[in-house]
Amino acid sequence: MAGDGDTVRGISETAAALAHRAPLVAVAGLPLVGVAVVMPTPLAALPFLAGGCTLFALAALLRVFSASVRSQQAQQRAALVSLCEEDANPVFATGEDGELVWSNRAAHERFHARAAQTLAGALGDLFASPSAVLYRLQNTALAKGRASEDVVTRRGHLRITVHLVANRQFVWRLEEGGDRGSGRTGETATLPMLTASKSGTVLFVNEAMRKLLGHRPSALDRVVTDMPVKSGAVHRLQTRDGTVPVRIVPVEATAGRTEYYFLQLTEEGATEHGALFEGLPVPALMIRPGGEVASANRLARDLFGLRDTDGVMMARLLDGPGRGVADWLADAFEGRGLMQPEVLRAQHTQTETYLQVTLARVVDNGESLLVALLTDATELKTLEAKFVQSQKMQAIGQLAGGVAHDFNNLLTAISGHCDLLLLRHDSGDPDYGDLVQIHQNANRAASLVGQLLAFSRKQSQTLEVLDLRELLSDLTHLLNRLVGEKVTLSLVHDPEVGPIRADRRQLEQVFMNLVVNARDAMKDGGVITVETERVVLADALVRDQARVPPGEYTVVRVSDQGCGIPHDRIEKIFEPFYTTKRVGEGTGLGLSTAYGIVKQTGGYIFVDSVVGSGSCFTLYFPICEVLEVAAPPVPERVRPTHRDGSGVILLVEDEAPVRAFASRALRMRGYTVIEAQNAEEALGALADPDLSVDVFVTDVIMPGMDGPTWVQKALETRPGVRVIFVSGYAEDHFGEDKARIPNSVFLPKPFSLSDLTATVQGQVH
Repeated sequence: MAGDGDTVRGISETAAALAHRAPLVAVAGLPLVGVAVVMPTPLAALPFLAGGCTLFALAALLRVFSASVRSQQAQQRAALVSLCEEDANPVFATGEDGELVWSNRAAHERFHARAAQTLAGALGDLFASPSAVLYRLQNTALAKGRASEDVVTRRGHLRITVHLVANRQFVWRLEEGGDRGSGRTGETATLPMLTASKSGTVLFVNEAMRKLLGHRPSALDRVVTDMPVKSGAVHRLQTRDGTVPVRIVPVEATAGRTEYYFLQLTEEGATEHGALFEGLPVPALMIRPGGEVASANRLARDLFGLRDTDGVMMARLLDGPGRGVADWLADAFEGRGLMQPEVLRAQHTQTETYLQVTLARVVDNGESLLVALLTDATELKTLEAKFVQSQKMQAIGQLAGGVAHDFNNLLTAISGHCDLLLLRHDSGDPDYGDLVQIHQNANRAASLVGQLLAFSRKQSQTLEVLDLRELLSDLTHLLNRLVGEKVTLSLVHDPEVGPIRADRRQLEQVFMNLVVNARDAMKDGGVITVETERVVLADALVRDQARVPPGEYTVVRVSDQGCGIPHDRIEKIFEPFYTTKRVGEGTGLGLSTAYGIVKQTGGYIFVDSVVGSGSCFTLYFPICEVLEVAAPPVPERVRPTHRDGSGVILLVEDEAPVRAFASRALRMRGYTVIEAQNAEEALGALADPDLSVDVFVTDVIMPGMDGPTWVQKALETRPGVRVIFVSGYAEDHFGEDKARIPNSVFLPKPFSLSDLTATVQGQVH
């Protein structure tokens, strides 16, 4: 039907085009005839005269052909109008803008169509959003030639069918069916079925069901005597001939309705084969002992691509649930695991498909069989895989954070003792260069640990309001050095881009990682484009299992012209230690670090890629509309009035090397240091009322009582003592606890000798 419509439209459009060009063809022949007239000899004029006459003849043929086609169209239109006028169902003809061109008698009587200007107006408030439904159907008809949709109205169900005809006009036919079940052809099904609402009210009963029951029931529990209904289970059905066993298959429909299909059984459990089994609305298999498929209904054959089931084994169709399919079926034949759904993977299907398989045991003509009902569980399995992946990423993040915390303790001890050695060696000392190397490599190790903390979102941040245009401009010189000579870096800025709140150093690391990856993807050179834009989301943006709330965002896009990322790798690129580079060329932490920093900042990062064309990373940062923001609080570094400090410091640190370095550093500056390896020792020392303490310097995470807890207890009797918290985790890891403690500051690990002494001096003074 659609193909014939396409042909008619094509002929119509061709005829119109040819009729339009016929005068042009005739005019093109006039110069040829003129040339023939002025030629000196008849022989020389003959070709021009022949060409001109040919064009005149062609123009005449085009006019005749166009007139013939238009005449045929008029006859077809008249026949169509005559045919539709007698149709018992409403029929409308509309133009491309939805205006009514014609309607038949039934349409006028039921919808008063001749009083309306558009089809949407004629239908009025018969159903919700008629304009949207008609617009959707018309667009589909423009693409495919026809479209059809079932809608629920106040009168029942209405099937709307539209055909595209010549001159971009549309013919609409409305078929009313007050008892149509969710648009399904239940009335023509040979299998008994009924449709019920959520409350169990029967809305529709097909002819096969009416014959079986002998009447039209009002409620599901009037005919099914052992409610509630369980999918695939054997129930008792009250028929006109008495109670019979049936197997019920419920199928969810629209608007909260459920369609129930009934498969009759004998008292011994034997299934009636033939049309009943074939007409099941779900894929179903009959299985013999040993795993051979006895039969499969149409949907099952289509699912597995089977022409017949001769010699087909279940092991060929499905992968077992952690064990062999034969063992699983053998248990089912012995009565174990029946009616317990198993999710299996289908083999030899075009796409990866998972099926939920429910087994039931029946007897057919004296032969014991299994009935397998199959339900598509691919989406459920996909969600499960994503959940497992998120759990794995969370576990890796916790592991990375714990490892980084321990490494920060080690690096604090290494760099701290190195600082102590450097105090006793000047630049002319032979060991001075070695100590500097140790110090520099400790700082490099601290940077790597910072990447782990960024991935686990436990990295310390110094938040400030940033203009990304200024940040990228300041970073341009370094980025140009990173990309090399073959690659060109292009910056495109939106003048309306808004400020964001983030850690400048960490954000620079994100852009450097993205630009370096883009450079590595273009071995032969190309252009890397960094573009900023102000975007207003009126509605939430949902993609890649993330939801970006409505609001104003500064968007940064980093795109390249490289090799692209294959589809099967895109979901893994933000995983830690995942890299496609050769050994020694990458750690696999670049993108996972960028992901962690962006998420910690409150932003979102997405990637789009086409293999062979390049990739584009899109970053969303919420705009921070703040004109002036106070600088983040930092420990005040007051220059001491005396060379040495004074005061009593209670140092609580469970890591002995860190405690040894910190106590030596503070004593060198003249402070009195009391050491404790845990909170209990610290509280024990403070039990002496004669002990005066000026500053608590304590680790946050310790065995037993943690830092904030013991400090709160100590401040109950010593309210004026100032506190310095140190930790290998980020400050926001315990931010709520610190906020409740007055006169406290935070010093992240690893810290240097000067960082420690300056922070302590700032608290003492």
